[in-house]
Amino acid sequence: MRDPNVSRAVAGQLSPARRAADLRRLRAERFDVLVIGGGVTGAGAALDAASRGLKVALVEARDYAAGTSSRSSKLIHGGLRYLEQLEFHLVHEALTERGLLATRLAPHLVRPVPILVPLPAGRGARELPGRVFRRSYYGLGVATYDAFAGLFGGGRGMPLHRHLTREGARRVFPSLRADILAGAIRYYDGQVDDARLVVTLARTAASLGATVVNSARAVGLIRQAREVTGIRVRDLEAPAGSPDAEFEVRARTVIAATGVWSDDMSRMLNDVGLRPGLRVRASKGVHLVVPRSAITGEAGLILRTATSVLFVIPWGGHWIIGTTDTDWRLDRSHPAASARDIAYLLEQVNTVLDRPLTTADIEGVYAGLRPLLSGEADSTSKLSREHAVVEPMLGLLLVAGGKYTTYRVMASDVVDRAARRLGGVRPSRTADLPLLGADGYAAMWRDRADLARRHGVPVGVVEHLLERYGTLTLDLLALVEADPLLASPLAGAPEYLAAEVTYAARAEGALHLEDVLTRRTRISFETAHRGLESAEHAAELMGAVLGWDAATRAREVAHYRARVEAERQSQLMPDDAAADAARLGAPDVRGFAADRGADGDPALPSSR
Repeated sequence: MRDPNVSRAVAGQLSPARRAADLRRLRAERFDVLVIGGGVTGAGAALDAASRGLKVALVEARDYAAGTSSRSSKLIHGGLRYLEQLEFHLVHEALTERGLLATRLAPHLVRPVPILVPLPAGRGARELPGRVFRRSYYGLGVATYDAFAGLFGGGRGMPLHRHLTREGARRVFPSLRADILAGAIRYYDGQVDDARLVVTLARTAASLGATVVNSARAVGLIRQAREVTGIRVRDLEAPAGSPDAEFEVRARTVIAATGVWSDDMSRMLNDVGLRPGLRVRASKGVHLVVPRSAITGEAGLILRTATSVLFVIPWGGHWIIGTTDTDWRLDRSHPAASARDIAYLLEQVNTVLDRPLTTADIEGVYAGLRPLLSGEADSTSKLSREHAVVEPMLGLLLVAGGKYTTYRVMASDVVDRAARRLGGVRPSRTADLPLLGADGYAAMWRDRADLARRHGVPVGVVEHLLERYGTLTLDLLALVEADPLLASPLAGAPEYLAAEVTYAARAEGALHLEDVLTRRTRISFETAHRGLESAEHAAELMGAVLGWDAATRAREVAHYRARVEAERQSQLMPDDAAADAARLGAPDVRGFAADRGADGDPALPSSR
């Protein structure tokens, strides 16, 4: 439990000093719940357990959201396509969560984004019945979507859908080809910076007293007879050869929220003659990022493809185009986009654009892996998006599957199972617990011009900060007041302030240059240089907080450059195998071959 004399914002700061203190707690204390994995489900589980008054720890092998949870389509949505699969319960559940996030839990991070469903044109009178049918069919689907979200009241957090004529659709999205368009339906979903949401979840858990440590890899289970009583952890930031690098963490219950690494846990259990009862397959999703000027439109698009759906989503001064949905059996820590993936996305989106996109338009590319519960279907697009919680061994719970949007439900379910074991635990409180930065956000947004005037910064700067930090914006403005140089733009990325890099290292647990350029900000895919022009400046700012000398700064920049070069090379490769080999040419910045099990350690999966 946190000190009641300390504010939530201060108690939730993941500073270097906090990490050192939390490492000491991991070594010395016994926890009610120990979570492995710092993705959205793991961070959500740590928050859920801490909010119930339990003694909680979370360990993450790399960085918060370093895997799947930073590489999504950036949507908080109900899954419009799941209506066609008659999975109404999934849609209703997800839309309920969308409403909670947009109105109560994280309105500073989740906001409405308009999306068009284009209706294909048909030629001549013979096609009239088909056009009427398609508009009625898609209209019914979107109306049902709205109905599940709740037609009225502020809890839905999104405007209602609207039918548009061909001319109306072209006014909203002039880049749509007129010859293939009969009209469109505009509906709304939620947009989120997925990595920022995960960091905020981890910080909110820390604000309630949870011990939260990244760069801390679980390398083995501790068992007494047939009961799990803790894990062995390796501190990846410890000096080479340090006797303190590995230690035991004791816990009454261990929760593994390891996403696409869940099968690694299953294999470990097989070694002691147990079967976990679930299997997870990884589906690769690739996204392209192009400048806003490449496409003229004021809303996103959702397009049907032969195998799945394609989104074209506005993202600040950019568009995100994705995603693929293909089986992936190669390296899970660093999934790679191939030239084939990129060509497929361009081919699909160009069927509806009046000016076709080319590879020259691409600013960034990112690839992620979805953890899908295995079924009998051959296609990953048909595998279940539901989640499962199993207890293969006393004291060990596994949670896998699900959707980003329903992370809170997954977290609640797995902590409910832990609570039955622990006894005397109150129900989940997270449906009514605003994340850090949410309290007072609406009022601060309303008064943003006055806030900017008081602090002597442009209103646009305050709006940018509010949409990333909510009411924690005051912390960044305080940094700027203390050091006016931090109000300057970051080199190579003028939309970000230098203060944001400093804050990432001081309060958001960023330990490496990659953490800042890839997840605390999105410079790695929002700039054509992929962050290379920002690396030196960012390393200088981080180094001032983390105590880096010149050699450490140079090593961080070199690691980042190697990563960018490996990703660029992978995107030129013709297939997954070649792309994977190219991407693995750059070592992980945390420097442990165990990241891919290469050093023989019985390492538990990474994060997620």
